[in-house]
Amino acid sequence: MAQPVIESIVPAAGVEGGEVIVTCKDFVFSAYDQACVRFGEVDARPVGASSNRIIAAVPANLEDGNEVYVTLESNGSMSAGLRFIVGHKLAENLHPVANPAYDRDNGAIYTTLSGSRGQKVPVSVYKITPDGESEPFLTDMINPSGLAFSPSGEMFITSRYDGTVYRVTPFKEAEEFARNLGIATGIAFDAEGRMFVGDRSGTIYLVNEIGEGTPFATLEPSMAAYHLAFGPDGHLYVAGPTLSSFDSIVRISPDGEVTRFFSGLGRPQGMAFDREGNLYIAASRRGHRGIVRITPDAEAEMAVAGVGIVGLCFDDQGNMIVATTREIFRVQLGIEGYWPF
Repeated sequence: MAQPVIESIVPAAGVEGGEVIVTCKDFVFSAYDQACVRFGEVDARPVGASSNRIIAAVPANLEDGNEVYVTLESNGSMSAGLRFIVGHKLAENLHPVANPAYDRDNGAIYTTLSGSRGQKVPVSVYKITPDGESEPFLTDMINPSGLAFSPSGEMFITSRYDGTVYRVTPFKEAEEFARNLGIATGIAFDAEGRMFVGDRSGTIYLVNEIGEGTPFATLEPSMAAYHLAFGPDGHLYVAGPTLSSFDSIVRISPDGEVTRFFSGLGRPQGMAFDREGNLYIAASRRGHRGIVRITPDAEAEMAVAGVGIVGLCFDDQGNMIVATTREIFRVQLGIEGYWPF
């Protein structure tokens, strides 16, 4: 009997639960339970299987590490392995609703435990140290949503509860910086250090150095949040999930002109750019969920498989930091992230 051959795995990286498509040939099995997919030494759950195509979920109990080799076995015959990048879980029992934030000064990652509307949780923001230890960082904030560092290294946090942007002091205290910004969610700084905040009811605000917000652009309201990121082209990119399964990413020029950059995503959320100008965004595309990579020419492909992903960022070591609704993963992709400043 012919040995099965793996031709490709798409995407070639993922976190636990993410579905990947394995294209193969000579994968012959007489019963569904004989279709075996292995990630390293761990059997994966086939979602669907045929002789030339398998959909499998990344198993949750993989050993810590950067990569495994995926193999197929059918009727006692095993394929050669194909390399797959596995996300390493850094923290769990969280509740991010947007991108995590990476501190380039100390290498730490920050993320939220946002809670339900109006809920006050014991710890609002957690810090994950470079060696992977998770520790409480900030308390007494209701519904922390977006996180961002300014060019001077100060952390700012939006609250969708009261429409306020908070500035974190060196003493780990959150002080009000800007108010009356609607349902404040996404936050980003441009190359000049100007702050932009997304009010999911339909406004992007430009916030000056003393916390005064003025409308910068008007968009379609979002059911969940606005997620903001600046690209190397100096434009502000905005994702705002609606009830549609064919949402768009809009691009806003420095003078406030709004254009559509890409359409065809389901529930697009947090996003980040690499230095080549590729946009990575948490979304679903063609029935599969994860991180979608969109080139400057608006060509899209799935880059990381995962479920419940709400945001991402890059660190200085080429890793993608992925946030789901409960967990933080580090995926070693060797990508240089883009920072406007």
